Amino acid sequence: MKSPRVVIIGAGIVGANLADELTQRGWNDITVLDKGPIPLTGGSTSHAPGLVFQTNASKTMTEFAAYTGAKLASLVRGGESAFNQVGGLEVATTAARMEELKRRQGWATSWGLEARVVDAAEAKALHPLIDEDQVLGALHIPSDGLASSVFAVELLRERAESRGAVFIGSAPVTGIERNAGRVTGVRSGDTVFPADFVVSAAGFWGPAVGDLIGMKVPLIPLAHQYITTSPLAPLRGSAAAARKVHGTGNNADLPILRHQDEDLYFREHGERLGIGSYAHRAIPVGYDEMPNTGEITEHNMPSRMEFTGEDFEGPWKNCQLLLPSLQGAAFEDAFNGIFSFTPDGGSLVGESRDLRGFFIAEAVWVTHSAGVAKAVAQLLVDGRSETDLRELDVARFEEVQLQPDYVLETSQHNFDEIYDIRHPLEPRTSPRNVRVSPFHQRQVELGAFFLETAGWERPHWYEANAELVAQLPEDWQPPARDEWSAKFESPISAAEAHATRTNVAMYDMTALKRLEVSGPGALELLQKLTTSGLDKSIGSVTYTLMLDESGGVKSDLTVARIDQDLFQLGANGGLDLDYILKHAADQSAADPALWAQVRDTTAETCCIGVWGPRARDLVAQLTAQDLTNDGLKYFRAASTSIAGIPVRLMRLSYVGELGWEIYTTADLGLRLWDVLWEAGQGLGVIAAGRGAFNSLRLEKGYRSWGSDMDTEHDPFAAGVGFAVRAAKEGYIGKDAVEQRRNNPATRRLRCLTVDDGTSMVMGKEPVFVNGENVGYVTSAAFGHTVHKPIAYAWLPAAMEEGEKVKINYFGTMVEASIVSEPMVDPGMVVIRA
Repeated sequence: MKSPRVVIIGAGIVGANLADELTQRGWNDITVLDKGPIPLTGGSTSHAPGLVFQTNASKTMTEFAAYTGAKLASLVRGGESAFNQVGGLEVATTAARMEELKRRQGWATSWGLEARVVDAAEAKALHPLIDEDQVLGALHIPSDGLASSVFAVELLRERAESRGAVFIGSAPVTGIERNAGRVTGVRSGDTVFPADFVVSAAGFWGPAVGDLIGMKVPLIPLAHQYITTSPLAPLRGSAAAARKVHGTGNNADLPILRHQDEDLYFREHGERLGIGSYAHRAIPVGYDEMPNTGEITEHNMPSRMEFTGEDFEGPWKNCQLLLPSLQGAAFEDAFNGIFSFTPDGGSLVGESRDLRGFFIAEAVWVTHSAGVAKAVAQLLVDGRSETDLRELDVARFEEVQLQPDYVLETSQHNFDEIYDIRHPLEPRTSPRNVRVSPFHQRQVELGAFFLETAGWERPHWYEANAELVAQLPEDWQPPARDEWSAKFESPISAAEAHATRTNVAMYDMTALKRLEVSGPGALELLQKLTTSGLDKSIGSVTYTLMLDESGGVKSDLTVARIDQDLFQLGANGGLDLDYILKHAADQSAADPALWAQVRDTTAETCCIGVWGPRARDLVAQLTAQDLTNDGLKYFRAASTSIAGIPVRLMRLSYVGELGWEIYTTADLGLRLWDVLWEAGQGLGVIAAGRGAFNSLRLEKGYRSWGSDMDTEHDPFAAGVGFAVRAAKEGYIGKDAVEQRRNNPATRRLRCLTVDDGTSMVMGKEPVFVNGENVGYVTSAAFGHTVHKPIAYAWLPAAMEEGEKVKINYFGTMVEASIVSEPMVDPGMVVIRA
């Protein structure tokens, strides 16, 4: 079978790894182009310090880093490999950082890394240059190490070339050829390289390549300081200094060192130390500001800017405090190196929405390079990555987040905060109020405390409800929390949860992604993409899944049939929109009679959730729609009006109480809120926020895609197998998911409650049985109805209800038990009342 033609733009660490991964899989018609000469192209790879610190809050990124280290270690020439496993050491000089290292140790353990928190004496023993009196302790990861970036690229290139790949340097890309919405080639000067697939791995040049097809690539080049010192007395005559080595990573024996309290990192260069600093102002660099070099050399390349010494004055003092042997040292080399930063700090991977076959793999540092390349190779060859890519997929960004001003501001913030201790709920400080619902004015008046996601301002609780806390029954009074779990939380959420369970509350659901699928091919499209039968009566609402080809959970949706050829979807975000749009285009191209239009209606509509035992009392007084069970059953929708406002009612609830999601157009949203609010005053209606919402949904056992499940999990193990209809045929993932049905997974998502009734966990902590790590927490919250903390965790499938586990929370073992779920209304009596 003839190999597809692939053109890779960029011959740095990502492009070379991708060529290697593709040729390893038997694709040999691979052309790699770079605007710079080969092997030293002059991009970020050419000057990268090569640190591979693996620990990350993201399971995906940790796995990619681990794969990168292992793969580069296998690249050997002359007895030297492209990876030197010297270990990693992250020191703490403050109590807050010491606690953060315990949290990071938890992440490492959850994702399968060996990691230990050590005291100051052991930190000194591991890295003798440290002043022991300056540190409180450290996190040690033995499998971290140094990549020899340029050496690795050379070995990868040679191996890929031996399998048929071709690398061409000094070949700037000037155009992307296309036909009928699909990429056909890459132009460099007068030469066109034919292509079935194109992958831009151009690093900080990525936006310029994206411009060639009109694709917004949300990254900016930022300068980052790196210094190499003169020889240091303690390192003279060391084994590393004496060795003649291949690769810049092999002249080191000391562990790579991070001093995150001062935004600094260090690595050994034989007798010298290399120092990287983020402890300076963010310095964005335009393409016209980069050095216009002639011949590219180690010290002369477009990605090496002039060193701004004034930015290093303060950091240099902090370097000498931690490492006293630096006192009196000089700088033998110092520069501002250019790297890529994005609005959320993540890499950018995925296919263009408008030009099929055009992929990007940008903002990928050496740390994760081989892992990302492997995932992209799997996307091309197999159609899916075995590692979930939701956190990297470029489609995760909303349109407003792709605008140049937004990208510039948020990327600089990410530079400034790269080593900061960040709470999982912590919102960005700026820009704010980018996207607000029509009810925002009323929410401000009620003292809403807002958190931010995807640009949306979302109330987490309302200060107007503070007086309700004292009125709570004794068993509803929220317990005192530890300082970390209490951050960005409030006891007011307990009062809002109580009101929802006992009376009625209004929730702003506007930020929920809403899609409209219409046209003669709408039903066929959705039937192909989902696991449930959707050919139901008008007014039906269905909870369903989208799977990938291996039966993994790609997303979960609610689908309402509004008319014969019109469906409203409640989706999880831009990834769903991107996926459905592409399949709609393919279906329409295959059979124009089965065209389907897919629209994102989120911005033009809004939604209020009205839930609680008295929800019917509130809404019924405002509409002629019959809201009894006979008039509008659970999981049914109706188009009607409320006080003259045209609305769409859907009887469903993510909090597990009677009620409706009420939709209208954005221009009528404020009036809808006011009408409902006024009508609810005699009932004691309140506004409630996400704090209560998250607690209530966990008590009801409802899954959150992206937190509790993703493409690495099958529906049955994730507890959503009920949405997979065995009798349905012809949808993506059908064969694979039926195999999974008959071959149960070895792990299951299970509900836990904390035994002492008060100790909190937050998510991503490791879970232990008999001292052995057996899983990790996904979601957690205090269950105000059940009066104890709840956590969901992936655990061995053989474990039974009632069995005990321990959760490592900042180094403290929290005892918990596996319990039956859902914990509230398991018979679905209340929600169907």
